[in-house]
Amino acid sequence: MPTEEQLAVDLLGRVGHGRAATSMRALPFLAPARHIVADGRVLLRLHRGYGYHRACGGGVVAYGADNLGCARPGEGLWSVQVVGHCESADPTPAELDRLGPGPELVDGEPFDPVHLVIEPRFATVHTIDGGLERRFQHVL
Repeated sequence: MPTEEQLAVDLLGRVGHGRAATSMRALPFLAPARHIVADGRVLLRLHRGYGYHRACGGGVVAYGADNLGCARPGEGLWSVQVVGHCESADPTPAELDRLGPGPELVDGEPFDPVHLVIEPRFATVHTIDGGLERRFQHVL
């Protein structure tokens, strides 16, 4: 059976968007982000206009995603969170291709991408309906 961190990263690879959480000026916030998993790390693309990348880069960030609105039949529902150190990133051309095109506008302004990478150090996985547990029963 995979570790919680491995399972969380695997599940993140199944969806394309999530939420980064950290604090800015001593207040917590959530920022929507597009993500991919690359070499066990979570590569994020955010809108530079939010300014959130300045609070995330160089600090500890929690990143969460789920399949609550997109679960396939029989898959079961899950939600994951990874926590780790976050840094600015320069994605490779292949990673940029995997991220796909960004939106034209964000909050009425032209989208200006900024990239961050999280090195997961801690993870939690929550499941509903037992879908993941059934998937790993044969491993025991």
